[in-house]
Amino acid sequence: MKPIYKPSGKAAEYCEYALNIYTGCPHRCTYCFVPLMLKRNRETFHSVVEPRKNIVEATKRQLDNEQITGKLIHLSFCCDPYPNGFDTTPTREIIKAIKNSGNNVQILTKGQYAIRDLDLLDKNDWYGITLTCDMPTNDEFEPNAANGFERLKNLGYAEQVGCKTWVSFEPVIEPDTIFGFIKYTEADLFRIGKLNYPKLDPKLKEIHDKTDWAAFGAECERLCKEHNRNYYIKDGLRELMAGKSRI
Repeated sequence: MKPIYKPSGKAAEYCEYALNIYTGCPHRCTYCFVPLMLKRNRETFHSVVEPRKNIVEATKRQLDNEQITGKLIHLSFCCDPYPNGFDTTPTREIIKAIKNSGNNVQILTKGQYAIRDLDLLDKNDWYGITLTCDMPTNDEFEPNAANGFERLKNLGYAEQVGCKTWVSFEPVIEPDTIFGFIKYTEADLFRIGKLNYPKLDPKLKEIHDKTDWAAFGAECERLCKEHNRNYYIKDGLRELMAGKSRI
């Protein structure tokens, strides 16, 4: 097994290398596309959450054998590196291995306890959170993830230890709430997308269909410029802003 891979498609907008640590995710986000992508039973994906077999040893071996160094490695696309309610020691050991081999990590999480590993990060690492909506909407669409307040608090802790911070606004469930986050959240980078895979939830489809995504993207860009935010608008949203028909 070679756990470190080069992502393709939309994921390639985020990084050159990535690594998925766990077999599933307990957060039960209703918009999660991973079971569909992996062709796995949705309930099994959300309930059977374990470190992939020998993941730490396999990561160390690949880093050594392929002499991977000087890279930014994303944790993670197909799972959360900090699944709430589970032992995340494997995540810590993988971060150590990545750092010890001369690489850096780009964390993206909706978990509550990622701050346990902030002592391992430095100015060349990125700590990121996903923000899609505000409370109480979090409870409906992301029932087992940390709420938005906890994620923002952890983002502040990450800023204090000196690593870079970023926010992924994708999927977007409450467009107006995202505008507020852009105005009042401090981070080194905002990555802005839209709402994908709306057919996974009837309520999400309703939100998707009534939202003018081109106008949403334009307002996000205006606010980022007004508030001097460093930002990246994902290709799918950028195409809509340019008048193309991709939905």
